[in-house]
Amino acid sequence: MLADVNYLYGKPTTTGQYKQQYSDFVVKEDLGFELTGDGEHVLVYLQKCDCNTIYVAEQLAKYVGISPRLVSYAGLKDRQAVTQQWFSLHMPGQATPDFADFQVDGCQILQVTRHNKKLKIGALKGNYFKIILRELSAKTELDAKLTLIRQHGVPNYFGEQRFGRDGNNLTQALKWANGEITVKDRHKRSFYLSAARSAIFNAIVSQRIEQNLHQQVLVGDILQLAQRSSWFVAPAAELAELQQRLQQGELNITAPMVGDSPLGTEAAALEFEQNCLHHWSQFNALFKQERLATARRSLLLRPQQLVWQWLDNSNIDIGFYLPAGSYATSVIRELIIGNE
Repeated sequence: MLADVNYLYGKPTTTGQYKQQYSDFVVKEDLGFELTGDGEHVLVYLQKCDCNTIYVAEQLAKYVGISPRLVSYAGLKDRQAVTQQWFSLHMPGQATPDFADFQVDGCQILQVTRHNKKLKIGALKGNYFKIILRELSAKTELDAKLTLIRQHGVPNYFGEQRFGRDGNNLTQALKWANGEITVKDRHKRSFYLSAARSAIFNAIVSQRIEQNLHQQVLVGDILQLAQRSSWFVAPAAELAELQQRLQQGELNITAPMVGDSPLGTEAAALEFEQNCLHHWSQFNALFKQERLATARRSLLLRPQQLVWQWLDNSNIDIGFYLPAGSYATSVIRELIIGNE
């Protein structure tokens, strides 16, 4: 999937090792809101290593004696990592359990409280990452790339995990779109549709990079206010001012998460996106059938609080914060070979 899309700063020449140890990839979830301390939901903040999120949710449900359907979380976290995240257990009218005897290999409960609402998928602000890259072949290139990333960001590509093992989710989506299979399971339908839309988004971003339009406002572009969800269409009369605001980091250019509704762009931006979408027309009928609304997503991803420290001449510790829905692999991909 990512092997076919363009790099923002050119394909790196530096080789290195990624995720040699679980502790080389640390993720800490940031919900972005305060928990109430009371309510129907027991909130468990848990650190896990070599455990996937769904498995841990099932074990928490088993421990407190409720259905797994009553356990929720804001997002799936990588198994091959040390991750800290919240789990929500719906337990109305029940006392907060004592988790002193909860034992799952690789898991440690850090905090327990209550909240008045269920945690839903996507209900988080972002994640803090601490990543160690090892056995790096070059130091100068990495320092230069990190400086550029701090200034301009990276392509906001969806990571390989979005497409399933060996891209299977996208393969199945193509078969579904072509009428070769039917898909009844709602989870599979969701995974396949997400894979198709994500692949299209990645391709459009890659084309803007190839044509050097990733930091160029086109007439009719949909622009998003940085770190906010509000957006507007770029009029021709304000192009120079909008370009300046883009360079100052106030605005982001967006690309479509394609559905059945209009793209929303106009003029030159609409023409560009329509030309890109010709290569993906096999999904049109499927998106219409599933009644998917078109959404927008920023072309570029600017890691916040980006810092790095060389542990020695060949190992580096990198820290940064990403908003929800973004992928740390999009950052690492720009730095070393072999992360695809």
